[in-house]
Amino acid sequence: MTMNSDRLIHDAKAEVLRLAAAGYRPPVPPELPVFGETLGAELKLGIHLMRQAGYITEYEAHLARKLAYVLCGGDVTRPSTAPERYFLDLEREAFKSLCGEPKTLARMEHLLKKGKVLRN
Repeated sequence: MTMNSDRLIHDAKAEVLRLAAAGYRPPVPPELPVFGETLGAELKLGIHLMRQAGYITEYEAHLARKLAYVLCGGDVTRPSTAPERYFLDLEREAFKSLCGEPKTLARMEHLLKKGKVLRN
């Protein structure tokens, strides 16, 4: 911990060099469970039932299916494990695809202007 802000970079560099000399290696990221279609089918059924009952709109069902896809680990057919990076890549891909949709942009704009979620 460095109290003098003028020495912050110098002390940080010295600490990094000390760790490197001692043979430090970053920890291996843990593998996370991937449930695949086992859980995906249950989530899709729940989304379908909520839509049929009128609890969510068609677009909210679309968003929920994208989220279920990410949470289940994509197109995995059976439970396994994957690194955290795999889930982050799925999440980024889903987010970018949703950002290109007019209804998503309308929801974002409405939330920023009104402070309330647009139910479209």
